[in-house]
Parts: sequence; C-alpha cells; structure tokens
Amino acid sequence: MAARILDGKSLAAQVRAGVKAEVARLSQRGIRPGLAVILAGDDAASRVYVRNKARACEETGVRSTVFEYPSTVKQSELLERVRALNADPAVHGILVQLPLPGQIDSEKILEAVSPAKDVDGFHPANLGALLAGRPRVVPCTPAGIMRLLSEAAVPLAGRSAVVLGRSNIVGKPLALLLLQRDATVTICHSKSKNIEMEAKQADILIAAVGRANLVTAAMVKPGACVIDVGVNRLSDAGANRLVGDVDFDAVKNVAGWITPVPGGVGPMTIAMLLENCVKAASL
Repeated sequence: MAARILDGKSLAAQVRAGVKAEVARLSQRGIRPGLAVILAGDDAASRVYVRNKARACEETGVRSTVFEYPSTVKQSELLERVRALNADPAVHGILVQLPLPGQIDSEKILEAVSPAKDVDGFHPANLGALLAGRPRVVPCTPAGIMRLLSEAAVPLAGRSAVVLGRSNIVGKPLALLLLQRDATVTICHSKSKNIEMEAKQADILIAAVGRANLVTAAMVKPGACVIDVGVNRLSDAGANRLVGDVDFDAVKNVAGWITPVPGGVGPMTIAMLLENCVKAASL
C-alpha cells in the first residue's frame, strides 16, 4: 500500500490564511507586521527563496523590505544595517538570508540580530531557550515539520525518530522538538557508523543532508513516516528538476507517510516564517 502523502503545499496555504487573518486583526490596533530581509551576494537559490518569501508576504499583508548587497560587501556594512533594523519599530522580523559571502562571519551577523526580531530562530538566545524546553522562536523548517506531523496525527511519544543531519538550522532543533514530544531521538551525521541500520529502525525518519536520493527503500522501516528536507537540483536530458534526499518513487511503497519534493517541507518553512513574524508583531 502506497504511503500517505503529507501535502505541505496545502497545509502551508492554511497557515498563510491564519496569518492573513491575524494581520487583519493587528491592523485594527494600528500594527502592520514588517519583515526585513538582508540579501548579500549572487547565490541563485537565495534569490529564489527571497522572491518566494516576498510573494508570501504580499499575499498575507506582511510588509516586506529586501536590502540587497553585492558579494563584496563589508561585514561592518551588514552589522550597521542590522543595528538600524533592530532600532526600527516598524520592523518586527529580521531575516538574514544564508549563505553570506565568504568574507562575512555569518555567526556574528546572526548574533547581532535582536532575539525578539529573530524570526528564523537562529540566535543563540532562542536556540538556548529551545534547548531549555521553553521555546520562544522556533526555527522555521523544524517548526513546519512538527506542524506537518501534528496535522497528520503521526504518533511520536515513545517512537524512534532518526534525524539524518546535525545542522543548527534543521537537525539539532528538530531533534529537540521531537524530544519534547517524547520521541526517542537519534542524530546521524557524516561520521556516524551503520547509518542504514539506524535509519531502518526509525518510526520517524527525517533526511536533512543535501544529498540526492540518499535514502533508499532498503533503509526504511515498513510503515515509517519519512520527512524529506533535502532540495537538490539534477539535470536530466538538459532539463533541471528538483529532488529530495529520499528516493521518493521507491520509498513511497514502503513508508506509511512521506513528504514530496517539491511541495512538502519547503512551503511550510515559508509559512512558519510568516507566522513567526506575526507573533513578533503581536508582542
């Protein structure tokens, strides 16, 4: 029996509708949520992401402003911009689009963002609050994944969850969120041994590595929930297509639930960003 498809596109539309309604309520108090985006360099994927975020902001009524810088930008310029945005009462959320150019210390830029305006949830203060079990701003992709799991009523308490990837953006915060829902969590990474065996034991398997078709059907426990965070661009016969870290066509015949790429986790990430921005404006 084929897996149930977790439709992130449809759920994200519901989240955006809720955001739009909250923006309308805030407008009655004279508040319009404002998101500022810092984009530096010429990364093509970053420009696509920022364009998609701006479109979602326009749809929901969130004011979006993009500050663009060339790849030669100095770190001091970005820090100056962050300080100005921190002080601007019309800006409720600040998003620093990663990656930044090589000469920039990304951690210093992220740490300069006010934790109250850190809608990505990357500031050490917000990550620390998550670790302590008192989350304030939850990173968008992990938050979107947890919303997908909740909406599909995927059992978590007492279940085995395996996260492939240990980034501060997805792997680590997602592991903490799963722990808070009483899952038993294993994180695998590039130095882990027997990843295939670990994955095969998972009731919930999350792939966040950035390697096309890494997860095969042989690595998936029958009936498991498989969440694919990867976005990889492949060229076939001169045409570009997006695939995830999971071999979708093969794994969907083994898993109980699965997210597609595109249309799974990606739309939820943007939706949760908008929700974080509106929450910041409500405080």
